[in-house]
Amino acid sequence: MSAPLVRLSGLEICATGADGAARAIVHDIGFDLQPGEVLALIGESGSGKTTIALSLLGYARRGCRISKGVIEVAGHRLDQYAEPQLRGVRGRVVTYVAQSAAAAFNPMLTIMEQVIEPALIHGLMRRGEAQDKARALFRALALPDPDGVGDRYPHQVSGGQLQRLMAAMALITDPALVIFDEPTTALDVTTQIEVLKAFKAVVRELGTTAVYVSHDLAVVAQIADRICVLRQGAIQEIGAVGQILFAPGHGYSQALVTAAAPRPPAQALPERARGQGEAPLLALRKVVAGYGRVDAQDNPQVRILDDVSFQIDRGRILGVIGESGSGKSTLARAIAGLHAPASGYLTLDGLALPRTIKERSRDQLRRVQMVFQNADTALNPAVSIAESIGRPLTFFHGLRGREKRAEVARLLDLVKMPASLMTRRPGELSGGQKQRVNLARALAARPDLLLCDEVTSALDPVVAEAVLDLLVELRGELGLAFLFITHDIGIVRAIADDVMVLYGGVPVELAKREALGTGAHHPYARLLMDSVPELRPGWLEETPAGTTQQDRRPFDGDAACRFFARCTAGRVSACQTVVPPLQALEDRSIACHLELEALLAGARR
Repeated sequence: MSAPLVRLSGLEICATGADGAARAIVHDIGFDLQPGEVLALIGESGSGKTTIALSLLGYARRGCRISKGVIEVAGHRLDQYAEPQLRGVRGRVVTYVAQSAAAAFNPMLTIMEQVIEPALIHGLMRRGEAQDKARALFRALALPDPDGVGDRYPHQVSGGQLQRLMAAMALITDPALVIFDEPTTALDVTTQIEVLKAFKAVVRELGTTAVYVSHDLAVVAQIADRICVLRQGAIQEIGAVGQILFAPGHGYSQALVTAAAPRPPAQALPERARGQGEAPLLALRKVVAGYGRVDAQDNPQVRILDDVSFQIDRGRILGVIGESGSGKSTLARAIAGLHAPASGYLTLDGLALPRTIKERSRDQLRRVQMVFQNADTALNPAVSIAESIGRPLTFFHGLRGREKRAEVARLLDLVKMPASLMTRRPGELSGGQKQRVNLARALAARPDLLLCDEVTSALDPVVAEAVLDLLVELRGELGLAFLFITHDIGIVRAIADDVMVLYGGVPVELAKREALGTGAHHPYARLLMDSVPELRPGWLEETPAGTTQQDRRPFDGDAACRFFARCTAGRVSACQTVVPPLQALEDRSIACHLELEALLAGARR
């Protein structure tokens, strides 16, 4: 075996607390990396994944310092280098691909200027040579229009394309080591597959040595050779991908694998038949919503939701699934009264629900509550947990003093949190704890309907599983109805009673949960299901060609079917000119021109 390209030994990183005392947050980390090997660092939030990865750049975040250990990359002892020497290594010997490419690119410069910058800074090649190499990387990363994409600005390409362009920036200097830090976490499932395929192809083609940081084991299974399991800044287990996935030795590794496996469907509540004349809890009829000026025909300048109709009964969970930009969050905001529809109407228990918060009564506000995706921005960092949860108790129910404090304690207990956390502020809680506080605050209103907008997308699998279990339990205890928005079809399969698939602001399929994965499906719903990574190596190579970026054409605004530009089975004459009819089957409705036999053929392939 050749000498390792990367050697970490006895690494310790300390952080300085509010009291000025230093404490170790990373303990005795050690591993080697062979040339061309990909090592995945996995673990829950706060396990030290990114902190350890950044140390391979000789870097520690503000308030932290590398206090002990050997950090060697391609013969460079980074732990012994001063800042000027480190600047000569970063971007040349070791490079970094961040989680948010949108935040990493300068919106004022063209993509080409930014991609070639590391090569020019380190004097590795002339501008013309760097541009030629950048275009070659654009081709290797399967970017559309590889010769012209460099002339665009960051806002002119999609999120998945921008993530691959950031990888091109990292690879242009032929680095010895590339660090990928959660590069697909913020992407929807179909875009994630495109980016993963591109990353894997270029890493294998160039023989790149890489560290891949993630909390998603199914993603790691597709790209890594070995996995290092971390918890609380220490290594729990390190081994080959197959060994960690199928025979984990440590109890924590076993818990991660269990959490990453498909969840069994939650026990559905018996579907209660509505009495004669009884209305659904919530109903939407022909709702249109968007942005910009609304014309005389009630058409917004930019149409996000187009003719959306559905209903939710008491105690039911409707899962809403679709890619980024499909209109999921706009739908939730319209129901909550945060975004006024341009046309159509909403009802609550059969009575008209005003379009905006300002027009709604206090009781209507109470009955429909929203749990936002990012608890960090949803909670006021300056007030205590007790005050955050207590405000709706006072506003909606007039509770004060001891009575309010007792109810706050009860709500914290309901979301499985100790009352001792009442006096803390959000910054003192973990991501999972903050999301539970976010949920408790919504429950304080004693609502009938909770709108959950991607509430688990930023959480690691173990914490996300606990939050989902809690939601299902609350539905059983309180009889709540949920609109659960996600881009994870696995979650929908696990907790929803009914499923609505959105594409381009249009519902293309409505189905019972049991119908998912069997029988006929809309081509887009089929694409979503085919794009969910499986917990086994080799799955990525087996995914259908239709999920790749080369087959993703831009939306054709003149076509009557929103999915026409990406559909490989479309009938040109009908799909371009006639809005697809809603075909009502026994357990699903599908908006498509294809006949049942053709839709079934997609399920059999």
